[in-house]
Amino acid sequence: MKLQEKFVELRSKQQGILATNFYNFETLEGVLCAAKSTNQPIILQLTESSINYMGLPVAFSLAKSMLAHHGVEGWIHLDHGDSYELVAQCLDMGFDSVMIDASEQPFKDNIAITSRVVKLAENYGANVEAELGYIAKLGQDKDGSGFTQPEEAKQFVEATGVNALAVAIGTAHGFYDKEPKLDLGLLSKISNATEVTLVLHGGSGVPAESLRQAIDRGICKINVATEIKNIFMRTLKTKLATNEEIDLRKVFPTATDQVIELVKGKLEIVRNIKDQR
Repeated sequence: MKLQEKFVELRSKQQGILATNFYNFETLEGVLCAAKSTNQPIILQLTESSINYMGLPVAFSLAKSMLAHHGVEGWIHLDHGDSYELVAQCLDMGFDSVMIDASEQPFKDNIAITSRVVKLAENYGANVEAELGYIAKLGQDKDGSGFTQPEEAKQFVEATGVNALAVAIGTAHGFYDKEPKLDLGLLSKISNATEVTLVLHGGSGVPAESLRQAIDRGICKINVATEIKNIFMRTLKTKLATNEEIDLRKVFPTATDQVIELVKGKLEIVRNIKDQR
C-alpha cells in the first residue's frame, strides 16, 4: 500500500500514524520493536544529517531490511529535505515519501519548488510532503508567529498538488521551554479549507491529550524525533557512569529498551481509539 493510500484509510477512521526519526541501528531497532509489539504501522524518517552520517545506501537499506525483518508495515521518508537534488537522490534510492521544506522561502517560491518536486515524485508514485508557516527549528525563536493560514493552505495545496502538508499551529522542533499550546481552532479551519493530509511536526513533548485532539481535528501524521535522541543518550550516560563495561553490545540494549517504551506510548496515542479514553 502506498503511503498516500494509508493516509486516506487512517483519516477515514480519525486515526494518526507516527513518524519517527532514527539515527543508528539501535534507535531503529527500538522503533520497530515498539511498532511490532503494538501491531502498528510506522513511518521511518531520515534527515539529511542522518543520511550524511550513515550514507544514503546504508541508511535506506538498513531501514528496508529491518522493516522486513520485523514484519512491520512501514514507509521510508525523507524529513526536511531542503533541495531538489537531495529529494531526487532519495527517490532514486527508493524512498516511499519525501519532504521538500521551502517554508522559509517566500510563499511563491515555496509553491514553485514544491510543485517541481511533486511533478518529479509522480514518476515514482511517491508521497510528497511540504511545510507552510513558521515551525521553529532548533536554535530558532519559538515566539508563536507565522502560523499557517487556512486560505493560504488551500491555495498552496491547489497550486502544488502536494499530498501532505506540515502546518504551524503552535509546535516547534527540539525541546520546549514550556508546555506547547496548540491552536486547535485554527487547525479545524485549516482542515475544513483543504482535504490534504495534515502533518504535525515537533510532536516531542506535546501532551497526549493535545495530540489526540489534533488528530480529531485533522492531523494524520505526527513526527517525533527529539524525545528518541534524548532518552537514548540520557540512558547511555547513566549506564556508562555506573560501570566500566566496554562491550557496546551489552550497554546499548538498555538504551534501546527505553526507546521501545517511549515509542509504544506514542503509538497508542496516535491510534486515537476513543472508547479507551
